[in-house]
Amino acid sequence: MGGTAGAVWGRAEQQDFRSRVRGTLLGAAVGDALGAPVAGLGLDAIREAHGAEGLTDLATAHGRRGAVTHLTQLTLFSVDGLIRAQVRRDTGAWHPPTDLHRAYRRWVATQRDWGPDLRRKDDGWLAHEEWLYVRRGAPRALLLGLGDETMGTPESPKNPGERGPEAAARSAPFGLLVGWEPQLVAQLAVECAAQTHGHPTGYLAAGAYAVIVHGLARGESLDAAVQRALALLAARPGHEPVTDALQHALGAVRQGLPVPSRVTGLIGAGTAEGLVAAAVYCALVGEDVRHGLRLAVNHDGPSAAAGALTGGLLGALHGETALPPAWLAELEGRPTLLELADDFAMEMTQGPALHGPAGSSPGWLTRYPRA
Repeated sequence: MGGTAGAVWGRAEQQDFRSRVRGTLLGAAVGDALGAPVAGLGLDAIREAHGAEGLTDLATAHGRRGAVTHLTQLTLFSVDGLIRAQVRRDTGAWHPPTDLHRAYRRWVATQRDWGPDLRRKDDGWLAHEEWLYVRRGAPRALLLGLGDETMGTPESPKNPGERGPEAAARSAPFGLLVGWEPQLVAQLAVECAAQTHGHPTGYLAAGAYAVIVHGLARGESLDAAVQRALALLAARPGHEPVTDALQHALGAVRQGLPVPSRVTGLIGAGTAEGLVAAAVYCALVGEDVRHGLRLAVNHDGPSAAAGALTGGLLGALHGETALPPAWLAELEGRPTLLELADDFAMEMTQGPALHGPAGSSPGWLTRYPRA
């Protein structure tokens, strides 16, 4: 695994990185929560329920304002799996897709069990968070893909016809591996997406999304990050639908004021490439985070996925302080999101101080067991 050496981290760089990690995770969750109440509604129905402007503020879903869906649940487990991969590296074992698969299997247990099983010591802290043990609309492809010990791979994927956006929407954390080369980030996102979404469009869209987040987390412009993703995709078989969708998103920016019909047109059939393209468009044309996220959820397509994908981009681009405070104040699971974001930032910038072949912090290994 060449090209995974970390950067040298000064204090200012660490603080900027932590702000972008927090921004990415909180932004994706806020976008998810904003879109959740209107997921499955067309624009006319959204306007009927929320007025001519459409949905402009958090509304009730799953019994509360600010509720997140399975998209945020799985993004949390992506982060957990990435930290566990780094911790397990001390043992000489280094296969991150396996660590991610184990993390996603811990998520499946939250969809099946009544609550945390504290006897499972190798679960780590995240799987002991009681609020995660709720079903929030996870489609069958996720439950089937992760339903047994067999791990899907790009060569032998689970659900080979599945083109939905769910794998892309859990892939923002891969982009936060800022010490990695972009092609490795893309490869890891693709391998982990194939565990549930086996159609090339499904897993290549996840790879493209992770690379775009990666560029933003490294301080690039959104346009530059998209160009890098296009260049990386070009070498991969089956890339054309994803490449075309991203090109359409860039072209749509020059077509006048943003309107819901343009977002709906980019989303198309609601498959992964359309939703990633729509997220890129909303992040590019949004006047600020609030405007970009409102654009992302008011249309005829899957609003929670579009909101989550857009929020991840905007959070990585601008950092946590750009996110609307009133929405964060009501966001379900915010303490968990912040704790996990800070643990991830600490692991990526100061990992050797937390664990290593010579000695490790027992508290860290309790949180992120090597098992």
